Amino acid sequence: MNTAKDDVRQLLESLPEDCTMEDIQYHLYVVEKVQRGSQRAEAEGALSQQQVERKLAKWLER
Repeated sequence: MNTAKDDVRQLLESLPEDCTMEDIQYHLYVVEKVQRGSQRAEAEGALSQQQVERKLAKWLER
């Protein structure tokens, strides 16, 4: 398992040399949100694609 510092290093290496501080902050924000979402889905469960489509279909029929 990577540490937070490892994740940041990997992110920085993947960004272009001319990226801005704002670019870095945005990418860190996105990584954090994805990690939290994944952890929440593991802990609480998640809906399948078919379940989501059925729920959305009910809303779209109106």
